[in-house]
Parts: sequence; C-alpha cells; structure tokens
Amino acid sequence: MTEPKSIGFQGIRDEVIERIQTRVWPQGSLLPTELELAAEFGCARATVNRALRELAEQGIVTRKRKGGTRVVTTPVKQAKLPITVVRQTVEDMNAQYRYALVSRTLIDCPAWLQAKLGIPEGTKVLRLQCMHHADNRPFQFEERWINVGAVPHVVDEDFLTVGPNEWLLAEVPFSNAEISFSAVPAEGQLQDFLSVPSGTPLFQLERTTWFRNDPVTFVRMTFHQGYRMRTTY
Repeated sequence: MTEPKSIGFQGIRDEVIERIQTRVWPQGSLLPTELELAAEFGCARATVNRALRELAEQGIVTRKRKGGTRVVTTPVKQAKLPITVVRQTVEDMNAQYRYALVSRTLIDCPAWLQAKLGIPEGTKVLRLQCMHHADNRPFQFEERWINVGAVPHVVDEDFLTVGPNEWLLAEVPFSNAEISFSAVPAEGQLQDFLSVPSGTPLFQLERTTWFRNDPVTFVRMTFHQGYRMRTTY
C-alpha cells in the first residue's frame, strides 16, 4: 500500500489561502489550531507554523499568542498608506457623508485593462462609476473595474446603497496593492461631477489590488479641488 505523500508548508499555505478566498474561512474567522491542522494535513506542527508565519508576513492572517490565528479583516500588507473607507474619511472630517451610484455595467474587459492586469481577452469586469459627497459637496469621483473571475459574487451586488470601496474591503481579502498618484486637469465628466471650472488641477489616485496572483480591482479616484492626502510613519 502506497503511503500518502507528505505535504510541505507551501501546500498548506496555498490551501489556507484557497479556503479564505472561497470563504470557508471568511474575514475575521479563527483558524483551527496548529495541532489540528497538522493532524488534518498529516505533517509536523512546525510545517504548519511555517505556513501560517508566511501568511502573517503577507498580511493575510494575524497571529496572537494564546489568541490563535485569524483571517485579517480589511487587511493591509504592512502598508504606509492604508486602504481606507471613503465614508470614514468624510466622517473623520466631521462632515455628513453621501454616496450615489452613477452607473453599473457588466462588460468585457477593455484591452488597456487586460494589459494592465494581465488577464485574458473576454474576461468579464464590473464597471462602476460613483460619487462621494461631504456635506452635499463633491468629494470624490470613483471609477472602478472589478474582475468578476476573482470575485464572482460581485455580480449579485447592486451597489445602490454601499460603495464598491466599502463593499470590497468587507468582502474580499487582498494580499498586495500598487498605487500611483497624479495631477489631472478637470475635463468632461470630471468637470461636471466635481463641479469645478475646466482645467482645474485635481488630485487623482489609481490603485490595483491582488489576492495571491489574481487581480481583484483597478480603481481611479479623483478628488475635489484642493484635496490633500495625509499619512503617518
């Protein structure tokens, strides 16, 4: 009789990630103990420990002595700039937050985004345009594309009352992100939605997030005139 092949820490790591991604272990949930996982996978406890330690370094789980291992809620991979909820940003300004969905369409991924995300032709993405207001004044215009292949249940969300930024942070873990900043002139819909004169310089942030090797979303956020981003170190 052939004995089952022993699993390495990489296999355990990948299986844990798979269970998180498929929501067997949703965000905030407590994982089985190292001894329980070692028994399940038929390996040494040290092998499990190494796999979980690597996931903790990637920001996917948190580990506390006597507190166990938990799936991170709204995870940030040791980032200098945390991915924040727009609602919270506005409310921290002591302003009243208001959200509005401008458009929601399920489309084939455009060629420029295929190249950027490295996904094949014909991949479906959910394209969203949203407005965020502070005290009934334009605060941020959001354009977002969500990879349906990475987040299949997104097609069931109408985004009428909750913005995609807030929804994704609650629903989908991410392991890494790429962020870029630029100044752009107010033209076309930017001018209209942010209620500024043509040519006004505006602060724009673009961000792509991944979970493992799967691109989750690309977003372009353009802020009101005079917006400043602050961070701490």
